Amino acid sequence: MLLRLFSSTQSLSFHLIRWRTNCANTQMGYQSLLSQVKKPLNFRLCKVSGRTSEVLEIQADDPTLHVLVIPGNPGVISFYKDFLESLYELLGGRASITAIGHISQTAKNWEHGRLYSLQEQIDHKMDFIGQELQNTEVPVILVGHSIGSYISVEVQKRSSEKVMYCIGLYPFLALNQQSIKQSIIGKIAASSIISAAVSFTIATLGLLPHRAFRFIVSKSLGSSWSGTAVKAACTHLSKYHVMRNVLFMAMTEFKKLSETPDWAFMRENQNKMAFLFGIDDHWGPLQMFEEISKQAPDITLSIEREGHSHTFCCTQAGSSWVAGHVANLIRKKVSS
Repeated sequence: MLLRLFSSTQSLSFHLIRWRTNCANTQMGYQSLLSQVKKPLNFRLCKVSGRTSEVLEIQADDPTLHVLVIPGNPGVISFYKDFLESLYELLGGRASITAIGHISQTAKNWEHGRLYSLQEQIDHKMDFIGQELQNTEVPVILVGHSIGSYISVEVQKRSSEKVMYCIGLYPFLALNQQSIKQSIIGKIAASSIISAAVSFTIATLGLLPHRAFRFIVSKSLGSSWSGTAVKAACTHLSKYHVMRNVLFMAMTEFKKLSETPDWAFMRENQNKMAFLFGIDDHWGPLQMFEEISKQAPDITLSIEREGHSHTFCCTQAGSSWVAGHVANLIRKKVSS
């Protein structure tokens, strides 16, 4: 075991030295590199513990890091396409990027209507790391969005040797008792009858001709949403099994996140965490920002003041800005 730990430490140190050397390029050279590192995202289906999962990834030719992105709820990775591409480019093509979706929040009903809880989604991400990243020699950085931030922290607890850093974006870490929206969503999710009715209604709209349904979705979500996000909503959220799983997972989230966050773990790992909060975000309110700053003052905390929202990944501007913020955090971490 000691030999394995020593070998692992040597490997991580080697790759971090490589990364620091690469980051020493001038800003002009870095900007010119962006036009050269563009790579298309690869979509694939992946069997994880017998369950079919959707994966989006960009593999670097000679990676010095591996970034694993864990989505919020809905856990539809297609929403993050613009963000993933921007992040890959901003890291200079030196980090492989992977996004793993939630079980049964897929375009096809691979799991035949089974519902999956928050804990099962956490276990799924652990299984994915064990299957897909176990032999990865470079450091792994987790980037979680919303409830994906909570999942990332839980994964970090169980894979501390593998995970170098955890970044939470607009994090949902605890239930917000003051939020009327959360109260309404909680009541809908808590009732299997209402959840089924809502899911059925949305699925029925999905039976409309494609152009008509896309028009309705575009008008409902707003003109700021990117074509990528509108397409993801049309292909996934219009499926009965997806909406049922979104609401079932939400129900289990609300139960679990009514508990107090694990401040002891966060204090012990302050130098391995960072969180980005929004100005007006009921999922990650500024009260949580303040509480973290009291409980674990050395965690890197930021507030986004550029006018983006919790659904940053659904706009091109939000995806680009947040990708830039994440890339800066990663560069600072590996050079510190």
